[in-house]
Amino acid sequence: MSVKITGIIARMVLDSRGIPTVEATVRTDRSEGTASVPAGTSSGAHEAREVRDGDRRWNGQGVRKAVSHVNVEIARALRGADAADQGAIDARLQELDRAKRSGLGANALLAVSLATLQAAAEAAKEPLWRYVAEGEPRGLPVPMLNVLNGGAHADNGLSIQEFMILPIGFDAFSEALRAGAETYRALYDILVDRGLSTGVGLEGGFAPELDGHHDALDLLLQAIERAGYRPGEQIALALDVAASELYRGGGYRFDGHTLSAEQLAIEYETLTQRYPLVSLEDPYAEDDWGGWKALKGRVATQVVADDLTVTDAKRITKAATEAGISGVILKPNQAGTYTEAAAARRVAAEQGLAAIASHRSRETTDAWISDLAVGWETGFIKAGAPARGERVAKYNRLLAIERAIGSQAVYHGRNALVTTEARHA
Repeated sequence: MSVKITGIIARMVLDSRGIPTVEATVRTDRSEGTASVPAGTSSGAHEAREVRDGDRRWNGQGVRKAVSHVNVEIARALRGADAADQGAIDARLQELDRAKRSGLGANALLAVSLATLQAAAEAAKEPLWRYVAEGEPRGLPVPMLNVLNGGAHADNGLSIQEFMILPIGFDAFSEALRAGAETYRALYDILVDRGLSTGVGLEGGFAPELDGHHDALDLLLQAIERAGYRPGEQIALALDVAASELYRGGGYRFDGHTLSAEQLAIEYETLTQRYPLVSLEDPYAEDDWGGWKALKGRVATQVVADDLTVTDAKRITKAATEAGISGVILKPNQAGTYTEAAAARRVAAEQGLAAIASHRSRETTDAWISDLAVGWETGFIKAGAPARGERVAKYNRLLAIERAIGSQAVYHGRNALVTTEARHA
C-alpha cells in the first residue's frame, strides 16, 4: 500500500545542552511522523558530518542551513514519494547529499529519514518498534546506566568517559531499571556522605572529583551493595573509555600518565580481574588498529567498538575480523539515514556481535532509539543515567513497550553479553 508524502517541514529545536538541532515532520496522505536528531560531544572522525551555520549566532552551532536544506531541496525531491519504501527514500536522500554528507548534512538527512519511518509506521497502524522488526519482537534490552561521568562529559579530571552499571541479573526490564535507579540513588547518598559533589555530567551521571578510575569503580561497588544488590551477579559494571579523546602522539594520557597501547592493555587486564566488568567500550583510539589488536584475547569481557566502527557496515566487518571486537555501538546519526543504520545492525548480527543501541551526549526528548532497540532486538541500550528528562524519556518508552508486549516480554539480561571467545566458539 502506497503512502504518498504530501509535505515535509523542518524546524530548529534545542538539544540537552541548549544547542540547536534539527526536527522534521513528514506528512503523508494518511499519516504524519516527526523526529529530532541528537548530536555527540565526542564524535568519531569517521562519522557522517552534520551541517552547522558557522556564524556568530549560537556560537556557530546554528542549524538554519540544515533546516533550509530540508524545507527546500529535500521537501521538493521527496514530495509524492512513497513513505513506505524506506530504502528508496534513503537512497534519494543519499543521492541529494553529494560528497558523503558534506552537502545537506547528516542532521538534515536523519531527521527526514526517521520522520518518514514514523509516518510509515503510523500509516500501517503499528508502533515503531513493531514496524521495524522482522517478526514479532519480544526482547527488552539491558540498560547501560551511565552513573558516573568523566572524560569529555564532565570537568572532573577522570580520563574514562563513562562508568556504567548493568542490571543483568533480573527477569524483567522494569525490575532491572528499578534496581539501577535504586543504585543510582545509593550512589548519591554515598557522595553526600563523603562530602563530594552531586552535580551531574552531560548524560546525567554524577561528576565528582575522584582519585582516578579505581576510586570511581570502588564507589560503584559500594553503591550496588548499599542498594541491596550483589555486584557481578545482579548488577555488573561497564566502561566507555572513549580512548580517541586520550590519544596523543602515539600514547594515551590516562589519569595523569602517558601509557603505550601495551601498558593500557595491562591496565585493562587488571581492571577486569579486580572488578565485575562485563563490557569495555572504545579501549583504543579510532585509528589505532595496532592497539585494538594488542588487546585481542587478553580480557575476559565484552569488547565494544564505537568510534572505530561508527555504525558503518564495512567498518564493522573489518573490526570484527581484525580488531577482535565482540560488540558494537549503533548510533543512527553516525550513519546518516535509517537504512544505513539498519544495515549496520544486520552486519553486526551476521558477525555474531553484541549490539548496543545508543543515544548521544546531546539528546532530545525524542525516544525513537528505544523503539529501535526493541525492534532490532539489540541486547543493550545506552541512554544515560536514570535522571534528566531527555534520558528518562528513553527508559519510560521502554517501560511502555514492555507493558504493550505484556506477558510475552523477555528481558535479555545476562544472555545479551558476548565475549570474544564466545563469538568464535
